[in-house]
Amino acid sequence: MTRDRWPTPGQTIGPFFAFALQYDGDAALVADDHPDAVTLRGRVLDGAGQPVPDALVELWQADRDGAVVRAGGSLHRDGTFSGWGRCGTDDDGAWSFRTVTPGAPFFALTVFARGLLDRLHTRAYLPDAPDDALLAGLDPGRRQTLRARPAEGGFVFDIRLQGDGETVFLAYSPDRAPPD
Repeated sequence: MTRDRWPTPGQTIGPFFAFALQYDGDAALVADDHPDAVTLRGRVLDGAGQPVPDALVELWQADRDGAVVRAGGSLHRDGTFSGWGRCGTDDDGAWSFRTVTPGAPFFALTVFARGLLDRLHTRAYLPDAPDDALLAGLDPGRRQTLRARPAEGGFVFDIRLQGDGETVFLAYSPDRAPPD
């Protein structure tokens, strides 16, 4: 194969999320026996409503008092609540986090999936959270794509990448991120 015919990263087989980016306990922000543990779960679906089995969902959230966690977390899940987790989807596009209900009105989610050149950012608002400026600025039908549904033991939030019922995705600029 000549050098000008070598595959570029965009032409290679992938993504490799399940192989390279997952680790034991990645979706458990709190222990099973934590008194305030809830489950946030859902599915990643493509434009035809089919599951995306090779996606990766990251969760960022405030603690139950509404404070953004500033202390360093641990990939080893040593009991420090970091407000961050990662979960790959299964064959049905399903993902699930064990965490606490945030004191803020939403969970922040990031999605990595095949066909995406960059990650997608969205929010899963608590079912009874009042509309904030972001929600109030959306058409009511689109607003519903950001609302988690109550479920036994927690919440359900499906992420639709495109098509009818597409989840609202947010632009993210590191220049506008909160200061450390």
